Amino acid sequence: MSAWETDFGAEGGLFRRLRAEAAADWQAYTWHDFVRRLSDGTLPLAAFRNFLIQDYLFLIHFARAQALAVFKAESLPAMRQKSGSIAAILEETALHLGYCAEWGIAEDTVRATPESAETVSYTRYVIDRGLAGDILDLEVALAPCTVGYGEVALRILADPNRRVQGNPYQSWIEAYAAPAYQALARGAAARIDALGESHGGHARFPILAATFGEAARLEQRFWQQGLDAAA
Repeated sequence: MSAWETDFGAEGGLFRRLRAEAAADWQAYTWHDFVRRLSDGTLPLAAFRNFLIQDYLFLIHFARAQALAVFKAESLPAMRQKSGSIAAILEETALHLGYCAEWGIAEDTVRATPESAETVSYTRYVIDRGLAGDILDLEVALAPCTVGYGEVALRILADPNRRVQGNPYQSWIEAYAAPAYQALARGAAARIDALGESHGGHARFPILAATFGEAARLEQRFWQQGLDAAA
């Protein structure tokens, strides 16, 4: 089995069941043409710049979703962990603006850009699942983003067409392939497994699988908007 099939979640656990149920959509998301072109360095710069701006706007709502997770959390330790996630994401937004500047995108431009329809639909879907359900519903909606980017990085590292020397996106790839992010992604998958046991995940599987699959499809559209912007 490939590393991305064994690194995230436990065998027989809820995360791997969800991933398997959404196999086609998960594959289309984690090995989207946007990702393949990041890997071989052929992604148009306009596509990547569009992605960076919308990703910044996405992060703002991702922090709000984590704040909702504090409210929905099942225990005080979980509340503390989610509070730390909020602080980390808010710090990441500042770093992200600096990264955008390295790509020639001024902070004023980033802040003045409206959210795309894809960004709105994805972020609000995640928050809606959290508002309508419990902590497991919310974490399942969040997992495709957190775990998926970890898997994307592993797929790129294993890609025989991967370009390392002279790839303008090498620093982005390295950020998600780094041990710190890989540990974060593994932790998110393990949390889905644990909540699956404590919150009746197997009995609720059809609803959770629908949420997971829709989030994977929304991730596909998030990549695709970058390619469309460069067309």
